[in-house]
Amino acid sequence: MTASAPPSPDGDARQPRPGLRERKKLKTRVAIREAMYRLIDEQGYEATTIEQIAAAAEVSPSTVFRYFPTKEDIVLTDEFDPVMETAIRARPADEPPLESVRVVLRHAVETILVDRSEEFVQRSKLMLGIPAVRARMTETMAETSLPLSRAVADRAGRAEGDLEVRVFTASVMAALREVTIHWAEHGQKDDLAVLIDRGLDTLKGGLTL
Repeated sequence: MTASAPPSPDGDARQPRPGLRERKKLKTRVAIREAMYRLIDEQGYEATTIEQIAAAAEVSPSTVFRYFPTKEDIVLTDEFDPVMETAIRARPADEPPLESVRVVLRHAVETILVDRSEEFVQRSKLMLGIPAVRARMTETMAETSLPLSRAVADRAGRAEGDLEVRVFTASVMAALREVTIHWAEHGQKDDLAVLIDRGLDTLKGGLTL
C-alpha cells in the first residue's frame, strides 16, 4: 500500500483530501510499518521488538503503541478501510452489494500489487507463518469489518446490526482472509484478483458438486 490509500475505482474526485493532522498521522503510521518490515527482513519477526521499530521509525515506543496496540496490528492495519467504505458507497445504487465489494477489492489489490508489492507479499507470509498474527487477525476481524458493514447496511437500507448484514460482512472478510492465505501458501504465484473472484463466487453460488 502506498502512503495514501488506493483510489476509488470511480476516481479520486469523490474522496476529500485529508487535512494536515490526518496526513501527519498517516505519515507516522506508514513510517512505523515500513520500519517494522525492514527489521523483519533483516532479523525475523520474533527478534524484532517495538523498541527497535520505534527507533528505526524515529518515534517513541509510546507513539508506536498509540497507533498500534500490538506488534501484530502493525502487520494487519492499513489505510484502506475508510477508502473501501467510500468506494463501495460510490458504486451504482442498483448494483448488488457482492458485486460492489468485488469491484472495490479487485481494484485495491491490483493497485497495491503495483505500488507496494514487496510489502504486501511479506504481509501475506507473516499471516501464513506467524501464529500470533493469524490469531490477532481473527480477534480484530469484527473491528476491521466495520467500514464495510456500514456501507453495505446503508446501500441495502438495513440497520448495521441486522443479522443479514453481519453474516454478509463476516463472510466477505473470511473469504478475503482465506484467499490471502491460499495465495501465500502457493508462493504468491497466482493472480490474486482472480482468486478474489473465485472466493466471492463461492459466497454467491456455494460449492458445486
